[in-house]
Amino acid sequence: MTNNIKQLLENTINKIYSDIIDDQQVNFTVERPNNDKYGDFSSNIALKLASVIKKNPILIAENIVEEIKDKNKMIEKIEIVKPGFINFFIKDSYFQNIVEDVLSENRNYKKTNFGKNKKVQVEFVSANPTGPLTIGHGRQAVLGDTISRILEWNGYEVTREYYFNDAGRQMRLLGESVYARYMELLGEKLKIPKDGYEGGYIKDIAKLFLENYGEKYRNNQSEKIFIDFSTEYMLRSIKSTLKKLNIIHDAYFNEKTLYDNGKIDEILKKLEQKGSTYESEGAIWFKTTEFGAEKDRVLVKSSGEPTYRLPDIAYHAQKLEQDYDQIIDIFGADHHATYPDVVSALKLMDYDTSKIKVLLHQFVTLVRKNKKIKMSTRKGDFITLDELISIAGSDVVRYFFIMRNMGSHLNFDIELAQKETDENPVYYLQYAHARISNVIKHSKLKEIGSFEDGNIELLKEKEEIDILKVISEFEETMELCFTTLEPMYLANYLHKLATYFHKFYQRHRVVTENKELSKSRLKLIKSIKIIFSNCLNILGIEAPENM
Repeated sequence: MTNNIKQLLENTINKIYSDIIDDQQVNFTVERPNNDKYGDFSSNIALKLASVIKKNPILIAENIVEEIKDKNKMIEKIEIVKPGFINFFIKDSYFQNIVEDVLSENRNYKKTNFGKNKKVQVEFVSANPTGPLTIGHGRQAVLGDTISRILEWNGYEVTREYYFNDAGRQMRLLGESVYARYMELLGEKLKIPKDGYEGGYIKDIAKLFLENYGEKYRNNQSEKIFIDFSTEYMLRSIKSTLKKLNIIHDAYFNEKTLYDNGKIDEILKKLEQKGSTYESEGAIWFKTTEFGAEKDRVLVKSSGEPTYRLPDIAYHAQKLEQDYDQIIDIFGADHHATYPDVVSALKLMDYDTSKIKVLLHQFVTLVRKNKKIKMSTRKGDFITLDELISIAGSDVVRYFFIMRNMGSHLNFDIELAQKETDENPVYYLQYAHARISNVIKHSKLKEIGSFEDGNIELLKEKEEIDILKVISEFEETMELCFTTLEPMYLANYLHKLATYFHKFYQRHRVVTENKELSKSRLKLIKSIKIIFSNCLNILGIEAPENM
């Protein structure tokens, strides 16, 4: 209805003011007022138009209302409020009819085909395989998967990809760290290398290595098998953790591939041919200052080892050479200074970078008893994502990670996450869904019979109309999630739906002695259940029948 009213207003001003506004763009809004005394929808179109045509906004509003009255049969009345807002009151029948629409379309209610025949690659997590996934990786994992689900809701063919950084110094340090623990198990005292990894998981890998190979590799630190064995172990661990969150990637891309297939050398040569690299102090530099950066960046160190920017450029070049219509990268906020360099290099080589969309998320802090929990990944002093899932459950972890704007820092309250009360937003949502299921089961015991013929016109109580209005917001909520790729809006909507349902349930019995009224209310709560189920599915959260 929001879009319908906006289109109606656009058509109207183009008709009655076409000679004045000509081709000028009038940016106005149609919004749902917080106070229902201002109607179901309100627009500032007269105020915005007044600054263009230099007329009194009240007079403009009167002209618009005179033109559009009776043009939309679902509008009950229109009011003008100073200094020039136009408020629309919608007939109850419009909201009542939504019940039939939801029941008819069910799982497909308000799905779109915007992305029909379009392919999108979403890259997310892509954590270095040097340790277990952390809570920071968890936020990115849930954001990436939920965004993928939003795109799929809109008809896109989505490929979830994990860029597996299995090359470089950090992998050598991983292998050396495992070797040190392996030798320790064989009775030798070796120190973890400088900047190596000290977490308990390193000992676990070393124990498993010993079980597989015995003393065969005693005093053979240079053996590549320590890196390969550790990498495979971490990949299995990462996949296992993500699966607990109902996240499965479609593709894993190994960084090594870029070296093996010559892509690294190809990109370096192209940038050299463009005159955008130079040698200094034995290193190869990229002239990023020519693209607005504060200083040039090293692409290849004096040791001959590429920095992470070079394989990132090569990886994105390879992605752009595939048949994706869009490429979405989800990174932590620490990448804010890195990805512009990658995009600049790709543009320089004539790649179509308009296909790339980068989403940055802020970090996560674990909180217990209002105190932050300090963590160090390299020292192994941290709560892993696995541990967090075991503490709070996958549903809670998923919801908590997307209930704030991705651009906002997130405090993850462990105590709140463990509560099984209305204070916990996930419990609050799931309980609403389970409660509806129980009421429908109860209706069968009361022999209400089929409620398919329930009369929706009996849904007249304020709480009934209020929740129908919330249901009507689902379409625009999903549209907002799609245009912004921000799952928080759906989390907020779902909480609002639960709040209005609980309010309705507290004031009105669904199954009563009045069979006709019971049937109409059963139709209502069944439609609410469908919306709950659809929303929870998009968020990757279980919709329980019982609690």
